[in-house]
Amino acid sequence: MVISATDINIAHYIDHALLNPMATTKELEQCCHQVMQYNFPAVCVYPQAVKKATELLYNSSSKVATVIGFPTGATTSRTKLYEAQEAVENGAVELDIVINLSWLKEGKSEQIYQEIASICEETGQVIKAILETSRLTDREKRIAAEICMDAGVSFLKTSTGWFGGATVEDVKLLSEIAKGQVQIKASGGIRHLEQAIALINAGATRLGTSQGVELVKQQKGGVDEDK
Repeated sequence: MVISATDINIAHYIDHALLNPMATTKELEQCCHQVMQYNFPAVCVYPQAVKKATELLYNSSSKVATVIGFPTGATTSRTKLYEAQEAVENGAVELDIVINLSWLKEGKSEQIYQEIASICEETGQVIKAILETSRLTDREKRIAAEICMDAGVSFLKTSTGWFGGATVEDVKLLSEIAKGQVQIKASGGIRHLEQAIALINAGATRLGTSQGVELVKQQKGGVDEDK
């Protein structure tokens, strides 16, 4: 079944992201207000903003997500684990973790597995593995996805958005690999409703974007989609 813009509420798919490293507290407050206003599933912020976001979303059904090892994935496993544990202590319940891409390129599957599995086990939270698909071959995407699924992640996520964004082709591939065992989060460069719907039809169950409000307005006919 092909979903159209009239079949769903696009807001229910959006992880509303504020990942500008220069974002102010005022901007964080505005972002969290939007999350509650539109009932987005989650806000996604840097670790240093987790505690404040948790306070702002107190009693809200929306979750606080944060990024770990972002955006390169090149920090040590111990650093990622500490960063994840501290984020959980501060209120994060969803962790978007960038895998170690150099290990993937070098075929170090066991190291990737151990790194992700330890975070899954030690935190017990929803883990989204960021694969950075725009920098991988299809074979590497498959290997990375299978390792992360075995390690216990809840989501396979396409991208950080720093090195290219989500594509329909990559979401289809990840969805095919996942076979419904885990969910798919498309992230990076999602600005238009037509694009968002295409990603959902390809298999995405979450959309990571800073343009959540604009997507909702586009669905309601409130703005020009070419803006």
